[in-house]
Amino acid sequence: MTKKSIFTSVLLLALVMPAMAQHKTTLYDSTSVVMEESGLSHVVNHQRVRVNDLTGCSQMATIKVDYDPLSAFVEFEQVVVHHKNGSSEDVLLRVYDYVAPARLIYWGASQKMVQVGHLDPGDEVEYTTYRKGYTYALLSNDQDDKYIPPMRGHFYDIVPFWSNDPVNQKVYRVSVLTSKNLRFALYNQGADQVAIDTTVDGDRTIYTFTKNNIVPLKRENRALADNDIQCKLLLSTSPDWQAKSVWFYGVNEDYGSFVPTPEVKAKVDELLVKAKTEQDSIAILTHWVADNIRYAGISMGEGEGYTLHNAKMNFTDRCGVCKDKAGMLVTMLRAAGFNAYAAMTMAHERIDAIPADQFNHSVCAVQHRNGSYEMLDPTWVPNVRELWSSAEQQQGYLMGLPQGADLMYTPISKPENHYVRISGNSAIDDKGTLTGSITITAEGQSDKAVRGVFNARQAEWRRNVELELIRIAPAAMINSVQYTSEDKYLDQPVTITYNYTIPEYATVDNNTLVFIPLSARNFYSRAMGHLYFDLSQAERTQPFADNCSRLIDIKETITLPAEYKHLNFPQVNGLSSFYSSFGCQYWMEGNVMAFAECLVFGKRVYEAEDWPAFRQCVANQKLLATTPVILTK
Repeated sequence: MTKKSIFTSVLLLALVMPAMAQHKTTLYDSTSVVMEESGLSHVVNHQRVRVNDLTGCSQMATIKVDYDPLSAFVEFEQVVVHHKNGSSEDVLLRVYDYVAPARLIYWGASQKMVQVGHLDPGDEVEYTTYRKGYTYALLSNDQDDKYIPPMRGHFYDIVPFWSNDPVNQKVYRVSVLTSKNLRFALYNQGADQVAIDTTVDGDRTIYTFTKNNIVPLKRENRALADNDIQCKLLLSTSPDWQAKSVWFYGVNEDYGSFVPTPEVKAKVDELLVKAKTEQDSIAILTHWVADNIRYAGISMGEGEGYTLHNAKMNFTDRCGVCKDKAGMLVTMLRAAGFNAYAAMTMAHERIDAIPADQFNHSVCAVQHRNGSYEMLDPTWVPNVRELWSSAEQQQGYLMGLPQGADLMYTPISKPENHYVRISGNSAIDDKGTLTGSITITAEGQSDKAVRGVFNARQAEWRRNVELELIRIAPAAMINSVQYTSEDKYLDQPVTITYNYTIPEYATVDNNTLVFIPLSARNFYSRAMGHLYFDLSQAERTQPFADNCSRLIDIKETITLPAEYKHLNFPQVNGLSSFYSSFGCQYWMEGNVMAFAECLVFGKRVYEAEDWPAFRQCVANQKLLATTPVILTK
């Protein structure tokens, strides 16, 4: 099949859309894909975009296409500016190829850029690109083979039928050999369905998907990823996840990714001297890799993507991306006698049933002696007491096993695994000065959040700790602070205790005392991600996500300067739903007032119908933090 034969995409007539306050409008977006027997695909994309205002002109002044030269070839076939006065200008000569800007991962990605130049509102830019290859590079010594996808003979694609700009018409057409048994599914279609047309041409089947009048979605606060809530198309010729699992296992075993060197074996033996149990060994090795292999990806040439670098490279360089950290852990676990395997996952985005390559992250699976598997993520747990970050709960993953595995999802982590406990004991004198102590302890992901105060030079730790109290009580004089040793984070959950004096904290006169319990004032809000939600929207239509499940448990006793008969406190009602609950209590006993507050948030990913209860719990906590208690004699 020649390259010329795939340039048969038909120009699509623009549909008329109502005027919208958008910077630019895509009049048509046509993609034509032809897959060869090997899995190599030829892709032609043809777009015509109208700029509506000066911002749109700026956005379209350059056109950029990202690609990896190790695995893809990209070129511009045409770039034409259609001016609103009826003239046209060919700007194809202004094409540049340069190394793409990068941060943390330096794999040699490139960009092709066309300088379109000056545009006026109403001008239209029409351009066509040709691409062959795929996103990630894999081991290959044959120049012709480097564009063939890793799972040879198969094809997959993820096609967003959504856009941040209006699209009058979007068409995606793919031609595959009928014998490949292409599977596809559309997700999150809503009322506007994607039209599907299937035709047979000899030994090929051509699938055409068309959607008209794509309108940008107004995203709600903390909504899920666009691909989880907007229309997308998944296609794959892989028969199932089992086949993908077996392939992923084989490609790394064949390369020898997990063969321990003598140096690795010696390090494992050294680390496990004090291990007493199976779980001790797993934890020690996981945390060593997490804390000692820095996250920094440099180009290794051939071997990026789905092939995990070998143990010699990872152990020598002591740096890499997620797959290198996962590969190092698999190697060390095997050196310790465990059955361990690499796995793939998708951080903070759903993996759906069609076995397309919906992965952006690599992790590790270890098999216990009883046959069960435990997921480990050395990338996400540096200085974290967990072995698998619970910020990844409700997340899909696929283990690479010799016998194959199905797609699985990590379970919800119980809120009590991520508690924040605040305990206060204080006294108010007749001048309103508050003295006392307050202690915060935290576990799991909450422990990680609290320990954020130590993410600085050691000389700054004390200052950062003190600022957490000064943030809510600027007049506070901190008499002393004690905290757990940061370099021994695995020994126990974080604990920080303050002894303080706060002049004029309360308002006191002959009959009345007015104050807010210090513990209620969102102390260490850094560990309470729910407080940063926008609560202005009473109802939601889109699911949303917090960063983790959590439990907030607050208790304080306050000795008062006298006995008071009447207690007026913020009026909030207790609330208990399946995934969000709130309760609070104030009570008096002699000249001592006690305060207690408890919140439970039961998961990371919530449905839209979970919002009212979640919102009310957060609103209640904020109300208690800003509304004073009034005591009268």
